[in-house]
Amino acid sequence: MTLDVPARRFEELVAEALDGLPPWVHERLENVEVLVERRPPPGREDHLGLYEGIPLTQRGAHYSGVLPDRITLYRSNLVRGARTEEQLRARIRRTVVHEVAHFFGISDRRLREIDRY
Repeated sequence: MTLDVPARRFEELVAEALDGLPPWVHERLENVEVLVERRPPPGREDHLGLYEGIPLTQRGAHYSGVLPDRITLYRSNLVRGARTEEQLRARIRRTVVHEVAHFFGISDRRLREIDRY
């Protein structure tokens, strides 16, 4: 059985996850949009979220005037694995943290090494 969560409530849970990030993360999280899409695009059907942009570790002195980085969360995939709102909240939080880690330049490989994947 899949949890039935209205889009508005899902977005509230995403906002809670973002608000729950430590202050030092908020201080560095510049030029980043967080979006919610109903489904992932073709070729990414198994993704819960996606970071697209220039990680902090690759931004040099000439970084300016660029479009915002994007963190996209895929509602259908996140909801699919949750049976309760608490499970969904935890999945959203974990995915937000994972994608923000990519913003900070942390790779999937490194996240696995530190047992955060």
